[in-house]
Amino acid sequence: MQKVRVKLSGQRDDVIASLDQSKSSIFYQGIQRNMEELQYETPVTGTVYGTLLNYKGELAKLGDAVNQDPYNQPPQAPVLYIKPRNTHTSHKQPIPLPKNIEFIQTGATLGIVIGKTATKLKKESALDYVMGYTVVNDVTVPHESVFRPAVKHRSRDGFCPMGPWIVEKDSFESPNSVSIRTWVNGKLVQENTTANLIRSVEQLLEDITEFMTLYQGDTLLIGVAEDAPLVQAYDHVRIEIDGAGFLENTILPEQEIPLKGGNR
Repeated sequence: MQKVRVKLSGQRDDVIASLDQSKSSIFYQGIQRNMEELQYETPVTGTVYGTLLNYKGELAKLGDAVNQDPYNQPPQAPVLYIKPRNTHTSHKQPIPLPKNIEFIQTGATLGIVIGKTATKLKKESALDYVMGYTVVNDVTVPHESVFRPAVKHRSRDGFCPMGPWIVEKDSFESPNSVSIRTWVNGKLVQENTTANLIRSVEQLLEDITEFMTLYQGDTLLIGVAEDAPLVQAYDHVRIEIDGAGFLENTILPEQEIPLKGGNR
């Protein structure tokens, strides 16, 4: 049994629950439910930070481009960006496919959820500041440049599904040796492991908090591996991370999704 934090649809606050993934069962407030029957809201409450070029294969695929202008060398520090609030969505909610765009790119990644204020950490104790881990799909419109903030590509509505829960740290094995798999329409299309990270989770936390404080509820995405699959309208995406669970979403044309607070 794993200890998880989950926010269920219609509930004001998240709840602490016990999860048995092998039996598809979740226990909370004295109730046992099939986890497939529940409706979930996004479990993350703080700022979400993405990380570029943190997989060895991803950096290698750029080849000599990293040695050209404007930087003339591989990244010497984490390359970060923000997934703002409008991107956040939950398990089984549709991912909008923007009008006049045929394909978007999935981004299977592990989210590191911060448990207490973290500043100037040392990697030896960095995990002491982690609350837990969640599954994230860091969606983007395909683009080539990694040298300037791709806000229009990465920050569209619904481009950061997360959940369905946060597995608490003590219920999760090392974040540096877990497999991450992406399935599209039932077919395995990508598989990698966090053993291929350039910066381990602890090193990433040390490097980032050297210049920037992370707060309780913030989530740091460890990066997306090379060969992230492209998907199109009506594709069904399932991301699995060993020990963290699975996240499922379907791609829908944005005009078919009701817009909160306005009209399409």
